[in-house]
Amino acid sequence: MKITVIGAGHVGATTAQQLAQKELAEEVVMVDVVEGLPQGKALDMYESAPVQGFDTMVTGSNDYGATAGSQIAVITAGLARKPGMSRDDLVEANAKIVGEVTEKFMAKSPNAILIVVSNPLDIMCSVAHAKSGLPSQKVVGMAGILDTARFRSFIAMELGVSVRSIQAMVLGGHGDSMVPLVRYTTVSGIPLADLLAADRIEALVERTRKGGTEIVNFLKTGSAYYAPAAAAAEMVESIVYNQNRLLPCSALLTGEFGLEGIYMGVPCQLGANGIEKIVDIDLTKDELAALSASAEAVKGTLSKLNL
Repeated sequence: MKITVIGAGHVGATTAQQLAQKELAEEVVMVDVVEGLPQGKALDMYESAPVQGFDTMVTGSNDYGATAGSQIAVITAGLARKPGMSRDDLVEANAKIVGEVTEKFMAKSPNAILIVVSNPLDIMCSVAHAKSGLPSQKVVGMAGILDTARFRSFIAMELGVSVRSIQAMVLGGHGDSMVPLVRYTTVSGIPLADLLAADRIEALVERTRKGGTEIVNFLKTGSAYYAPAAAAAEMVESIVYNQNRLLPCSALLTGEFGLEGIYMGVPCQLGANGIEKIVDIDLTKDELAALSASAEAVKGTLSKLNL
Protein backbone atom coordinates (compact mmCIF):
# COMPACT_ATOMS: atom_id res chain seq x y z
CA MET A 1 0.00 0.00 0.00
CA LYS A 2 1.26 3.43 -1.02
CA ILE A 3 -0.65 6.59 -0.16
CA THR A 4 -0.03 10.07 -1.52
CA VAL A 5 -0.92 13.27 0.29
CA ILE A 6 -1.15 16.18 -2.12
CA GLY A 7 -0.26 19.40 -0.34
CA ALA A 8 2.25 19.63 2.51
CA GLY A 9 0.64 22.48 4.41
CA HIS A 10 -0.85 22.09 7.88
CA VAL A 11 -3.69 19.79 6.80
CA GLY A 12 -1.57 17.69 4.44
CA ALA A 13 1.36 17.28 6.81
CA THR A 14 -0.87 16.41 9.77
CA THR A 15 -2.75 13.90 7.61
CA ALA A 16 0.51 12.28 6.48
CA GLN A 17 1.65 12.01 10.08
CA GLN A 18 -1.61 10.34 11.14
CA LEU A 19 -1.43 7.87 8.25
CA ALA A 20 2.15 6.99 9.17
CA GLN A 21 1.42 6.61 12.87
CA LYS A 22 -1.52 4.33 12.09
CA GLU A 23 0.74 2.35 9.70
CA LEU A 24 -1.92 2.42 6.97
CA ALA A 25 0.66 2.06 4.21
CA GLU A 26 4.22 0.92 3.60
CA GLU A 27 4.95 4.37 2.23
CA VAL A 28 3.30 7.78 2.57
CA VAL A 29 4.40 10.34 -0.03
CA MET A 30 3.82 14.07 0.39
CA VAL A 31 3.98 16.17 -2.76
CA ASP A 32 3.91 19.96 -2.93
CA VAL A 33 4.99 22.74 -5.30
CA VAL A 34 7.07 24.50 -2.64
CA GLU A 35 10.66 23.35 -3.01
CA GLY A 36 11.98 21.59 0.06
CA LEU A 37 8.74 21.78 2.05
CA PRO A 38 7.49 18.20 1.59
CA GLN A 39 11.03 16.80 1.81
CA GLY A 40 11.78 18.57 5.07
CA LYS A 41 8.47 17.72 6.74
CA ALA A 42 8.65 14.10 5.57
CA LEU A 43 12.16 13.66 6.94
CA ASP A 44 11.12 15.18 10.25
CA MET A 45 8.14 12.81 10.44
CA TYR A 46 10.21 9.75 9.66
CA GLU A 47 12.74 10.74 12.31
CA SER A 48 9.86 10.51 14.82
CA ALA A 49 9.29 6.84 13.86
CA PRO A 50 11.78 5.39 16.38
CA VAL A 51 10.03 7.30 19.16
CA GLN A 52 6.45 6.78 17.94
CA GLY A 53 7.10 3.17 17.01
CA PHE A 54 5.88 3.02 13.41
CA ASP A 55 7.55 1.53 10.33
CA THR A 56 5.81 3.44 7.54
CA MET A 57 8.31 5.20 5.30
CA VAL A 58 7.47 8.90 4.85
CA THR A 59 8.94 10.72 1.85
CA GLY A 60 8.44 14.10 0.21
CA SER A 61 8.81 15.37 -3.33
CA ASN A 62 8.03 18.20 -5.72
CA ASP A 63 7.76 15.66 -8.56
CA TYR A 64 4.61 13.60 -9.13
CA GLY A 65 6.81 10.77 -10.38
CA ALA A 66 7.38 9.92 -6.72
CA THR A 67 3.64 9.25 -6.32
CA ALA A 68 3.46 6.57 -9.04
CA GLY A 69 1.63 3.43 -8.06
CA SER A 70 -0.36 4.95 -5.20
CA GLN A 71 -3.63 3.27 -4.26
CA ILE A 72 -5.06 6.31 -2.46
CA ALA A 73 -4.50 10.05 -2.65
CA VAL A 74 -5.66 12.62 -0.11
CA ILE A 75 -6.00 16.01 -1.80
CA THR A 76 -5.39 18.90 0.60
CA ALA A 77 -3.85 21.39 -1.84
CA GLY A 78 -5.33 24.86 -2.05
CA LEU A 79 -5.66 28.16 -0.27
CA ALA A 80 -6.85 28.26 3.33
CA ARG A 81 -9.53 30.60 4.62
CA LYS A 82 -8.79 33.84 6.41
CA PRO A 83 -11.08 35.78 8.76
CA GLY A 84 -14.06 37.20 6.87
CA MET A 85 -13.83 34.61 4.10
CA SER A 86 -16.36 31.89 3.42
CA ARG A 87 -15.38 28.55 1.91
CA ASP A 88 -17.06 29.66 -1.31
CA ASP A 89 -14.67 32.61 -1.61
CA LEU A 90 -11.96 30.07 -2.45
CA VAL A 91 -13.84 28.40 -5.29
CA GLU A 92 -12.11 29.70 -8.44
CA ALA A 93 -8.54 29.68 -7.13
CA ASN A 94 -8.83 26.26 -5.53
CA ALA A 95 -10.67 24.76 -8.49
CA LYS A 96 -7.66 25.56 -10.64
CA ILE A 97 -5.25 24.10 -8.09
CA VAL A 98 -7.28 20.94 -7.43
CA GLY A 99 -7.85 20.39 -11.14
CA GLU A 100 -4.13 20.62 -11.92
CA VAL A 101 -2.95 18.38 -9.09
CA THR A 102 -5.62 15.79 -9.88
CA GLU A 103 -4.48 15.54 -13.50
CA LYS A 104 -0.81 15.28 -12.52
CA PHE A 105 -1.51 12.59 -9.94
CA MET A 106 -3.83 10.52 -12.13
CA ALA A 107 -1.17 10.40 -14.87
CA LYS A 108 0.96 8.38 -12.43
CA SER A 109 -1.72 6.41 -10.53
CA PRO A 110 -4.75 6.01 -12.82
CA ASN A 111 -6.62 3.54 -10.61
CA ALA A 112 -6.29 5.28 -7.25
CA ILE A 113 -9.09 6.34 -4.92
CA LEU A 114 -9.25 10.10 -4.30
CA ILE A 115 -10.20 11.62 -0.94
CA VAL A 116 -10.78 15.35 -1.31
CA VAL A 117 -10.24 17.72 1.62
CA SER A 118 -9.73 21.06 -0.17
CA ASN A 119 -12.41 23.76 0.17
CA PRO A 120 -15.09 24.48 -0.83
CA LEU A 121 -15.26 20.73 -0.30
CA ASP A 122 -18.30 19.59 -2.26
CA ILE A 123 -17.32 21.71 -5.25
CA MET A 124 -13.74 20.46 -5.21
CA CYS A 125 -15.08 16.89 -5.28
CA SER A 126 -16.86 17.73 -8.53
CA VAL A 127 -13.63 19.20 -9.91
CA ALA A 128 -11.59 16.13 -8.95
CA HIS A 129 -14.24 13.81 -10.38
CA ALA A 130 -14.31 15.69 -13.68
CA LYS A 131 -10.53 15.89 -14.02
CA SER A 132 -9.75 12.35 -12.87
CA GLY A 133 -12.12 10.43 -15.14
CA LEU A 134 -12.70 8.01 -12.27
CA PRO A 135 -16.05 6.43 -11.46
CA SER A 136 -17.84 8.44 -8.78
CA GLN A 137 -17.42 5.79 -6.08
CA LYS A 138 -13.65 6.38 -6.23
CA VAL A 139 -13.87 10.13 -5.61
CA VAL A 140 -15.13 10.98 -2.13
CA GLY A 141 -14.97 14.07 0.02
CA MET A 142 -14.07 14.54 3.68
CA ALA A 143 -16.57 16.86 5.31
CA GLY A 144 -19.35 15.10 7.18
CA ILE A 145 -16.95 13.28 9.51
CA LEU A 146 -15.38 16.60 10.50
CA ASP A 147 -18.73 18.35 10.93
CA THR A 148 -20.04 15.40 12.94
CA ALA A 149 -16.91 15.40 15.12
CA ARG A 150 -17.48 19.07 15.89
CA PHE A 151 -21.13 18.45 16.76
CA ARG A 152 -20.16 15.53 19.00
CA SER A 153 -17.44 17.61 20.68
CA PHE A 154 -19.81 20.49 21.42
CA ILE A 155 -22.43 18.11 22.86
CA ALA A 156 -19.80 16.44 25.06
CA MET A 157 -18.64 19.84 26.31
CA GLU A 158 -22.22 20.88 27.05
CA LEU A 159 -23.09 17.71 28.96
CA GLY A 160 -19.71 17.07 30.54
CA VAL A 161 -19.52 13.54 29.17
CA SER A 162 -17.01 11.62 27.07
CA VAL A 163 -17.05 12.33 23.33
CA ARG A 164 -17.09 8.55 22.88
CA SER A 165 -20.59 8.47 24.33
CA ILE A 166 -22.00 10.69 21.57
CA GLN A 167 -23.44 9.22 18.37
CA ALA A 168 -24.39 11.71 15.66
CA MET A 169 -24.40 12.40 11.93
CA VAL A 170 -24.21 15.67 10.00
CA LEU A 171 -25.30 15.68 6.35
CA GLY A 172 -25.51 18.27 3.57
CA GLY A 173 -23.01 20.67 2.09
CA HIS A 174 -19.84 21.52 4.01
CA GLY A 175 -20.86 25.04 4.92
CA ASP A 176 -23.39 27.12 6.79
CA SER A 177 -26.27 25.08 5.33
CA MET A 178 -25.10 21.72 6.74
CA VAL A 179 -27.77 19.55 8.37
CA PRO A 180 -27.03 18.01 11.79
CA LEU A 181 -29.60 15.23 12.30
CA VAL A 182 -30.71 15.93 15.86
CA ARG A 183 -33.35 13.18 15.70
CA TYR A 184 -30.61 10.59 15.19
CA THR A 185 -28.27 12.06 17.85
CA THR A 186 -27.89 10.04 21.05
CA VAL A 187 -25.75 9.87 24.18
CA SER A 188 -25.08 6.16 24.77
CA GLY A 189 -28.44 5.45 23.15
CA ILE A 190 -30.35 8.20 24.99
CA PRO A 191 -31.92 10.73 22.59
CA LEU A 192 -30.27 14.13 22.87
CA ALA A 193 -33.68 15.77 23.23
CA ASP A 194 -34.13 13.89 26.53
CA LEU A 195 -30.98 15.49 27.93
CA LEU A 196 -30.96 19.04 26.58
CA ALA A 197 -33.56 21.74 26.07
CA ALA A 198 -34.48 22.62 22.48
CA ASP A 199 -32.83 26.04 22.64
CA ARG A 200 -29.52 24.55 23.80
CA ILE A 201 -29.63 21.94 21.05
CA GLU A 202 -30.24 24.65 18.46
CA ALA A 203 -27.30 26.63 19.85
CA LEU A 204 -25.04 23.58 19.41
CA VAL A 205 -26.34 23.03 15.88
CA GLU A 206 -25.55 26.63 15.02
CA ARG A 207 -22.09 26.41 16.58
CA THR A 208 -21.44 23.29 14.47
CA ARG A 209 -22.39 25.15 11.30
CA LYS A 210 -19.96 27.92 12.24
CA GLY A 211 -17.32 25.55 13.65
CA GLY A 212 -14.74 26.15 10.95
CA THR A 213 -15.24 29.93 11.07
CA GLU A 214 -14.78 29.90 14.85
CA ILE A 215 -11.32 28.38 14.42
CA VAL A 216 -10.39 30.68 11.53
CA ASN A 217 -11.29 33.70 13.67
CA PHE A 218 -9.01 32.44 16.44
CA LEU A 219 -6.06 31.57 14.18
CA LYS A 220 -6.41 34.63 11.94
CA THR A 221 -3.79 33.35 9.44
CA GLY A 222 -5.15 29.88 8.67
CA SER A 223 -7.86 27.32 9.25
CA ALA A 224 -8.38 24.05 11.11
CA TYR A 225 -6.07 21.11 10.47
CA TYR A 226 -5.94 18.66 13.39
CA ALA A 227 -9.58 17.56 13.17
CA PRO A 228 -9.72 17.60 9.33
CA ALA A 229 -6.60 15.42 9.21
CA ALA A 230 -8.03 12.99 11.76
CA ALA A 231 -11.23 12.74 9.72
CA ALA A 232 -9.34 12.07 6.49
CA ALA A 233 -7.25 9.39 8.21
CA GLU A 234 -10.42 7.69 9.43
CA MET A 235 -11.67 7.47 5.84
CA VAL A 236 -8.35 6.05 4.64
CA GLU A 237 -8.41 3.47 7.42
CA SER A 238 -11.89 2.26 6.47
CA ILE A 239 -10.80 1.88 2.82
CA VAL A 240 -7.41 0.25 3.50
CA TYR A 241 -8.85 -2.34 5.88
CA ASN A 242 -12.13 -2.71 3.96
CA GLN A 243 -13.98 -1.94 7.20
CA ASN A 244 -17.19 -0.85 5.44
CA ARG A 245 -17.76 1.79 8.10
CA LEU A 246 -20.86 3.93 7.72
CA LEU A 247 -19.54 7.49 7.66
CA PRO A 248 -20.94 10.83 6.48
CA CYS A 249 -18.93 11.72 3.37
CA SER A 250 -19.39 13.90 0.31
CA ALA A 251 -20.56 11.65 -2.53
CA LEU A 252 -22.00 12.18 -6.02
CA LEU A 253 -25.76 11.82 -5.73
CA THR A 254 -27.72 10.04 -8.44
CA GLY A 255 -31.23 10.28 -7.05
CA GLU A 256 -30.62 9.58 -3.37
CA PHE A 257 -32.68 11.87 -1.13
CA GLY A 258 -34.30 13.19 -4.32
CA LEU A 259 -31.05 14.88 -5.38
CA GLU A 260 -28.89 14.33 -8.45
CA GLY A 261 -25.72 15.55 -10.10
CA ILE A 262 -23.99 17.15 -7.11
CA TYR A 263 -21.56 16.09 -4.42
CA MET A 264 -22.94 16.45 -0.91
CA GLY A 265 -22.57 14.91 2.54
CA VAL A 266 -24.59 11.70 2.94
CA PRO A 267 -24.15 8.40 4.85
CA CYS A 268 -21.59 6.32 2.94
CA GLN A 269 -20.30 2.82 3.43
CA LEU A 270 -16.54 3.04 2.83
CA GLY A 271 -14.60 -0.04 1.80
CA ALA A 272 -11.85 -1.28 -0.49
CA ASN A 273 -13.56 0.10 -3.61
CA GLY A 274 -14.20 3.52 -2.12
CA ILE A 275 -17.90 4.25 -1.68
CA GLU A 276 -19.42 0.79 -1.54
CA LYS A 277 -22.92 2.12 -0.91
CA ILE A 278 -24.82 5.34 -0.19
CA VAL A 279 -27.39 4.72 2.52
CA ASP A 280 -30.62 6.57 1.71
CA ILE A 281 -32.01 6.88 5.24
CA ASP A 282 -35.55 8.04 5.98
CA LEU A 283 -35.77 11.74 6.72
CA THR A 284 -38.68 13.83 7.94
CA LYS A 285 -40.25 16.51 5.78
CA ASP A 286 -38.30 19.22 7.62
CA GLU A 287 -35.01 17.31 7.37
CA LEU A 288 -35.49 16.78 3.64
CA ALA A 289 -36.30 20.47 3.21
CA ALA A 290 -33.10 21.42 5.04
CA LEU A 291 -31.09 18.99 2.90
CA SER A 292 -32.65 20.38 -0.28
CA ALA A 293 -31.78 23.93 0.82
CA SER A 294 -28.21 22.80 1.42
CA ALA A 295 -28.16 21.25 -2.05
CA GLU A 296 -29.29 24.54 -3.58
CA ALA A 297 -26.40 26.30 -1.85
CA VAL A 298 -23.96 23.75 -3.31
CA LYS A 299 -25.50 24.11 -6.77
CA GLY A 300 -25.18 27.89 -6.54
CA THR A 301 -21.44 27.66 -5.90
CA LEU A 302 -20.94 24.92 -8.47
CA SER A 303 -22.59 27.10 -11.13
CA LYS A 304 -19.65 29.49 -10.88
CA LEU A 305 -17.43 26.88 -12.53
CA ASN A 306 -17.57 25.52 -16.07
CA LEU A 307 -17.42 21.78 -15.42
